[in-house]
Amino acid sequence: MTRYLTAALYKFVELPDFASLQSPLLDLCQQHQVKGTLLLAPEGINGTIAGSVEGVQAVLGWLRSDPRLSDLEHKQAWASEPPFHRMKVRLKAEIVTMHVEGVNPSRMAGRYVKAQDWNALIADPEVVVVDARNDYEVAIGSFRGAIDPKTRSFSELPAWLQAQAQDGRALAAKDGRKPRVAMFCTGGIRCEKSTAYLRMQGYEEVYHLQGGILKYLETVEPHNSLWQGECFVFDERVSVGYGLKPGPLELCRSCRRPLGDAERSSPQYEAGIACPHCFGSKTAEQKRGFAERQRQVAIARGRSQLHVGATMPARNGAGKGPG
Repeated sequence: MTRYLTAALYKFVELPDFASLQSPLLDLCQQHQVKGTLLLAPEGINGTIAGSVEGVQAVLGWLRSDPRLSDLEHKQAWASEPPFHRMKVRLKAEIVTMHVEGVNPSRMAGRYVKAQDWNALIADPEVVVVDARNDYEVAIGSFRGAIDPKTRSFSELPAWLQAQAQDGRALAAKDGRKPRVAMFCTGGIRCEKSTAYLRMQGYEEVYHLQGGILKYLETVEPHNSLWQGECFVFDERVSVGYGLKPGPLELCRSCRRPLGDAERSSPQYEAGIACPHCFGSKTAEQKRGFAERQRQVAIARGRSQLHVGATMPARNGAGKGPG
């Protein structure tokens, strides 16, 4: 059986010549039949690739041959089906969008806290614990006692953090001293940027979970855990639990929200077309398009083929990228 190696990676590092890396990187990936998406920006690199062991290692080796990326880390997993259909190397203003000038995670990120040390930190009543993810991610799982900013996108987080710094709110200074803050996200990338932002705002004691929730669920035993629920992931597993085992949720193909039994049993749910979260928000033309896509997916599955417009479920822990 063919197995595909998936490598999720990111690194905040100053890459003023990022645009010049696009063409040779894309050529190398195509040469080795590696597929996925990589983002290049002045602040670094982010993305996920998949292919043969030799192909993925060739790409990682090429990236690490650049002294600026020599310590590039990646999370790897295996899939029995190809997780991606094409290779894209995109140029971006940011590898994770915040829309705030001057944030430099490569120089200003908060202190890393290893998974095995995380419980002691967030159990301290003097530490404000903030979930840096979006509302639909928090809805299916989070750390006990963490604050949910209820953001719809990462770019909304700075405004929420500013609001929380006002008198009487979670991040307000007391007796002239700003509180200690611990932040976490799926894989670590959003936390590096959000803790850098807090340090710009004068918060000195800022921490983030190294490797994100995924590393915590991989490392910490359930009986010692302060995590509750599932962790949303941006691939066909939809969610994972302890040991990074895929969870029971599925994805709405219309709005990309995670769906449990309650949503799937709703009269507003129609597989591949709509769910209670997006019912009524799509035009008739959009629904016809979703219905046709779902029909083509069903035909392809009936023939044991991979439909080009639908990603097959990732197995054995294949992921889309660290969040």
